[in-house]
Amino acid sequence: MNRFFLLFAVCTFWCYRVGAQEEGVHQQSTVYEWPTDPLVKQKLDHWQDQKFGMIIHWGLYAVPGIVESWSICSEDWIGRDSTIAYPDYKKWYWGLKKDFNPVHFDPDQWAGAAKAAGMRYVVFTTKHHDGFNMFDTKQSDFKISNGPFAANPKADVAKYVFDAFRKQGFMIGAYFSKPDWHNENYWWPMYATPDRNVNYNIKKFPWRWQKFKDFVYNQISELMHNYGSMDILWLDGGWVRPIETVNAEVRSWGAKIPETGQDIDMPRIAKMAREAQPGILMVDRTVHGPYENYQTPEQRVPDHKLNNPWESCMTLGNAWGYVPGDKLKPAAKVIHTLVEVVAKGGSLLLGVGPQPDGMLTKESVARLQEIGKWVNANGAAIYNTRAIDNYKSGDTYFVQSKEGKTEFAIHLVKNNAVPDVVEWEGNIPAKGSVVKAVATGEKAKWSVAGGKVTIQVPSKLKNNKENPALAFSFVKG
Repeated sequence: MNRFFLLFAVCTFWCYRVGAQEEGVHQQSTVYEWPTDPLVKQKLDHWQDQKFGMIIHWGLYAVPGIVESWSICSEDWIGRDSTIAYPDYKKWYWGLKKDFNPVHFDPDQWAGAAKAAGMRYVVFTTKHHDGFNMFDTKQSDFKISNGPFAANPKADVAKYVFDAFRKQGFMIGAYFSKPDWHNENYWWPMYATPDRNVNYNIKKFPWRWQKFKDFVYNQISELMHNYGSMDILWLDGGWVRPIETVNAEVRSWGAKIPETGQDIDMPRIAKMAREAQPGILMVDRTVHGPYENYQTPEQRVPDHKLNNPWESCMTLGNAWGYVPGDKLKPAAKVIHTLVEVVAKGGSLLLGVGPQPDGMLTKESVARLQEIGKWVNANGAAIYNTRAIDNYKSGDTYFVQSKEGKTEFAIHLVKNNAVPDVVEWEGNIPAKGSVVKAVATGEKAKWSVAGGKVTIQVPSKLKNNKENPALAFSFVKG
């Protein structure tokens, strides 16, 4: 079995890295519908001020250190040990519940690391596609609070995660998977499970599908009523959607969606959620319409500025959850991505995965602290900003303050070589404007000739050889 775990972990991890870039990630819908509820619009505007968040994937998959949920899905891009029969594999995977005992579970460590990184909102996986619940649901016994961790005072994991991040002033988001591969009313044991979808005809068995819809409604209701103030309901599994939303664009993604669709009655869910949590943002990923309050391109940054609210969800390493030896992205790469995302009008949701014992790895904490050194020093150029049309010139990105009076130029430093001067075209400071380095407050000499702005990099900024980006503020011209 040790051999199996090792071979499987390596195979699944690398198959996921290669295949899931096309098969397992969510595409981005291009249609957007602005909300009309004043409280939702107010919450959305406040969310757009935050810019940087953490998404936490934690569940059964952390125990063997493999990719989240997908290994139990029978699609041809999934890698598994070919000597293990599929039913036996699912039985083994779901049996990990007896081994999941995170005795060092420390959500304050998570929240502190996120705070140090300069993050301002969190999205926590209350349940992924495998159906294992990280909250004390009364709708299922398949949960962290029904196993070896049950007697722990923090057995209702989600409660303590949300509380820890609230204490740090974060906006709170609950990730919830609409599909549930453990639920017999989604994957009915009477039939095989050929792919990620419901495995029976919901038109032929409407009573069974209704049971599943009620199950989803009741679980979301628990999250909305029993876990304090919520800002975001982040719904994953975009293939669970009404058939009328499956347009040519969705089909072009290669989406494997039954002709019956998989309508779980989002109007009913949203009504309940907003009665319990007025103004909550509904993020029904890729299902364009009134319940996708912001779009969520995954593992990529759009190639142009978007004029509607959006968020790139990306991993700190290669995997969403904990995988031993996962290689983390350099701090400079994350910071450069954050700058580009913000300049294009979006927010960055960065993924980390706690270990099976309940702690973030030392490497993740250190990397987040490294990211935070820059973000916290240059926050004025990130938080509470908005995109402008001329958002880039060479390696320099531009944003403006929310009220529109101040503009920021953020130059990406390449190869750890802080330049003597920074130059860009357009976005010329107002005549007589004082240009300042955001991180140090130093005044920077500047000039303009032929539409090109030249900034002399101040000494303190230049002497920081590890500075991944240089941010300057000035009054708009």
